[in-house]
Amino acid sequence: MTVKIANAAGFLGDNIDAPRRLVESAEVDYLTLEHLAELTLSIMARQRQKDSRSGYARDLLPVVESLTPAFARQQQLHLVTNGGGLNPVVCAEEVAAILRHAELGALKIGVVSGDDLGDRIDQLQQQGCAFENLDTGQPLSELAQPIISANAYLGAAPIVDALAGDARIVITGRVADAALCVGPAVHRYGWAWDDWPRLAAASVAGHVIECGAQATGGYATDWKNANLAEVGYPIAEIAADGSSVITKPAGSGGMVNRRTVTEQLVYEIGDPARYMTPDVVVDFTTVELTDHGSDRVAIQGAHGTAAPDSYKVSLAYADGFTASGQLLVYGPDCIEKAHAAADIVFAKLKQAGIELAATHRELLGTGDGVLGLHETAVGVPEVMLRLSVRDPRREAVSRFAKELAPLITSGPAGLAGYAQGRPQVRPVFAYWPTLVPRDAVDASVQVRAANDWPK
Repeated sequence: MTVKIANAAGFLGDNIDAPRRLVESAEVDYLTLEHLAELTLSIMARQRQKDSRSGYARDLLPVVESLTPAFARQQQLHLVTNGGGLNPVVCAEEVAAILRHAELGALKIGVVSGDDLGDRIDQLQQQGCAFENLDTGQPLSELAQPIISANAYLGAAPIVDALAGDARIVITGRVADAALCVGPAVHRYGWAWDDWPRLAAASVAGHVIECGAQATGGYATDWKNANLAEVGYPIAEIAADGSSVITKPAGSGGMVNRRTVTEQLVYEIGDPARYMTPDVVVDFTTVELTDHGSDRVAIQGAHGTAAPDSYKVSLAYADGFTASGQLLVYGPDCIEKAHAAADIVFAKLKQAGIELAATHRELLGTGDGVLGLHETAVGVPEVMLRLSVRDPRREAVSRFAKELAPLITSGPAGLAGYAQGRPQVRPVFAYWPTLVPRDAVDASVQVRAANDWPK
């Protein structure tokens, strides 16, 4: 027997119908939805600043609504998601309302909190936590800009606790992506927290499925054979010894083969011999993949060692403002005209006494989209000029946003695209990767029936 753990979201904004389609076409024990990235948390922090009841994955609400028939029919089905973002409790309250409306008020919802360190940074610094930048070694005390969000990557243990409380839906804040898979596997099999080989094996399976359709043919180089319009999302069938088989719903589009699994296996892992998670340090170099055909790839051989004594922290801080605008430039001399148009914009800013901290120009259609990979194209009939800027001063960026539209009547002939309006000025959130001692973070779990969550 195996436990079947699927994933139907690799990021916030993934296909909103994928979760429903998956559980309608395959019977799984756990459906996971991975919604969080470093940028996503920053955006949620901005939303929560504007509305104290915001800051979670609002896409989760219509997804849960679409899953209510499956929850009623499939008693084995659980949902585990980090879509709670910065407000998992409020998210749970909204999910509970959906369940009550579907007459599923007895279904239990578990919430995992404790990852949000935003209000504790000063306290932790006073206790000796320097929050050194992992890239530069700079201590956080030298950062002058305001902190927007700070979240520790929790492991699978609180997810296991929530499932042990009979939660059918588990909503977390920031947990490690693979923990969404490790938690259900540990809960099902009762593995010890120092059973490094099995924890490593489940982490590998979780890593493979965490980005959704990237493991089932999405982003494939042989995309013509994949039928991506009907792509199926991945399912990990995990055995008691931790070994797994990656597959997808029968009859769905996409593909699962040794190449698709290998590509996802080595995606964003850093040192393949020491892939660090909150639950185990995984050695990917010993992993063996076997293609069994029929969209089934077996994974075995993962090794692991003790988890680090720190949690990774995703910290974001305000770093000025940015704007980006584009214009279509047409004609045999479009490349020359596009550069001339960009020069005019920056010359006008200089005339106004504005020197921006950073500027960037791209001529999309000439190879700039993958700068340095190809020689610049020549003789193209049209290009898309995209100009981007960043500066600490909102007013300076706002002035840039006003300089593109005038090119329509005062720039070279052959420009179009101004109907989209002025570029939007947006705040910049910069990333500060750091660590926090494990014993400084206390995860909390609460489980209640949907009927018992505040209305």
